[in-house]
Amino acid sequence: MATAETLNIKSLPRRDNEKRRKKREVYTLEKVEKHPLQRRWALWFFKNVKSQPWQCNLRLVTTFSTVEDFWASMCLLYTHIQLASNLSSGCDYSIFKDGIEPMWEDSRNKRGGRWLITLSKQQRHSDLDTLWLETLLCLIGEAFDEHSDEVCGAVINIRAKGDKIAVWTRETENREAVTHIGRVYKERLGLSSKVVIGYQAHADTATKSNSLAKNKLVV
Repeated sequence: MATAETLNIKSLPRRDNEKRRKKREVYTLEKVEKHPLQRRWALWFFKNVKSQPWQCNLRLVTTFSTVEDFWASMCLLYTHIQLASNLSSGCDYSIFKDGIEPMWEDSRNKRGGRWLITLSKQQRHSDLDTLWLETLLCLIGEAFDEHSDEVCGAVINIRAKGDKIAVWTRETENREAVTHIGRVYKERLGLSSKVVIGYQAHADTATKSNSLAKNKLVV
């Protein structure tokens, strides 16, 4: 009979050994197979409840820093909330570098601006979700090369008059970086050369109530 001193995993029943082996394999897979992103990102949801202050309508959904956790976040978001194309008017999704809030007032946003895509009502169910996903992949994949540090985040606005997708950058006056980001973004979205997208400074947008701010750059 085996004593306490001589008992080891080999002396355990085969089924117990198999369970332990599988647990070790799962742990190893989880530890090894995740692919880290270059930075941590935060996913936000905004629902316009007019009886509440603006900040109270904005909530952090989750943060992630690996490819696998990004896709898990997307599943979580669309399971518990829904696809952007199914949101009610006045709702937003945002993805920003962790630590930056999706608002003009944030110190890392206030000197910047946005590349803005405006969609027609008909595009909500044909193009919106695809364009938004490609926007997310541009950000987490650092698609803007050495100028990716200039990117703060991206926002999708669901509006009755037409939905909007925008990539936010941190410094309007960095024209080289802003132009590069706009050109790459337009190419990644697969937009026709005939389609023109504009870049607007947050400082200008904040002062416009019912009209679009003037474009500082176009591509």
